[in-house]
Amino acid sequence: MNAMPARREKLFRYLALGWLLALGALALVGPFGLLSWSELSAKLEARKQQIAILEEERAVLDNRNRLLDPDNVDPDLGSELVRRNLNVVHPDEYVIDLEMQP
Repeated sequence: MNAMPARREKLFRYLALGWLLALGALALVGPFGLLSWSELSAKLEARKQQIAILEEERAVLDNRNRLLDPDNVDPDLGSELVRRNLNVVHPDEYVIDLEMQP
């Protein structure tokens, strides 16, 4: 009778040791392990650069939104949009179309 509990205890110890070894292996080579740390750092830097670019675009759009406030539209921007969208130009004006740089 003593052999059975000893076997179970030994089996439990081996399973626990195997579980700990598997966790250690995942901590070392898993998707978020120590070996993938440099790759994750590079991805983080790339994401930070994307966020900075998007924040600049957001600032431009926020400014444009502020200028197009229905209660107080910026006269220059309003004139520009009307002329561009309705194709209304006086005969003595020159139109120079400049493409926006990204």
